[in-house]
Amino acid sequence: MTKRSDCLVVIPAYNEVENIARVIDGIRRCAPELDVVVVDDGSADGTSSAAVRGGAKVISLPFHMGYGTAVQTGYKYALRSGYDYVLQMDGDGQHEPKNLPDFLRELRGDRADVVIGSRFLEQEGRRYRGPILRRIGRVLFAVVTSFLIRQRVTDPTSGYIGLNRKALNYLSKDVYPVDYPDADVIVMLHRAGFRIKEIPVTMYEDRSKGTLHRGMRPLYYIFKMSLSLFVTVLRKPKEG
Repeated sequence: MTKRSDCLVVIPAYNEVENIARVIDGIRRCAPELDVVVVDDGSADGTSSAAVRGGAKVISLPFHMGYGTAVQTGYKYALRSGYDYVLQMDGDGQHEPKNLPDFLRELRGDRADVVIGSRFLEQEGRRYRGPILRRIGRVLFAVVTSFLIRQRVTDPTSGYIGLNRKALNYLSKDVYPVDYPDADVIVMLHRAGFRIKEIPVTMYEDRSKGTLHRGMRPLYYIFKMSLSLFVTVLRKPKEG
């Protein structure tokens, strides 16, 4: 892929053959100037081929290595390729591509180093619910994260994120959790001195078959994220 833009859209994907082409097409329609890379996390269903047909650059991991590893692979690729900004979105079709320019407006205006898209800010009457266990986790970690960084955070598990190059460089280091990077990363970034801002976005109900939020996995997620937050608070913060 020839670099055309100063911004790269990073899409981690695992078994998203039914959704990935639609996601890429949405980006092309709403922000055609942006470059797109799909990090295929060891999918077994043809996700990579569908992404290539959709016109995206594809990085294929040799086996399923986890969401955090896939995301950080995209970050490192963006750094090596010289991008100034990264917009991260999921490959399952939950995130509305029309919001991509909103992230860039905040980043290019230097109003934040990290921009988080929240489905709970100014939703124009749209009510996002999702599975009950996931809702419990979101509320819990929104309260904990807001308390720890002394700033209101409504959607710490959003996954729809914008980063400038400074934040991108920080999250490309070993400090980045390779399992479920969500609320713990927000706390980590705040403690390192990065400016964090939430903006309203539209998000749709989850239609993915490859998501980690199925069955009893949310219980494990709640346990693991609680432990990760505890360790993050205890660890001496590294400056950005």
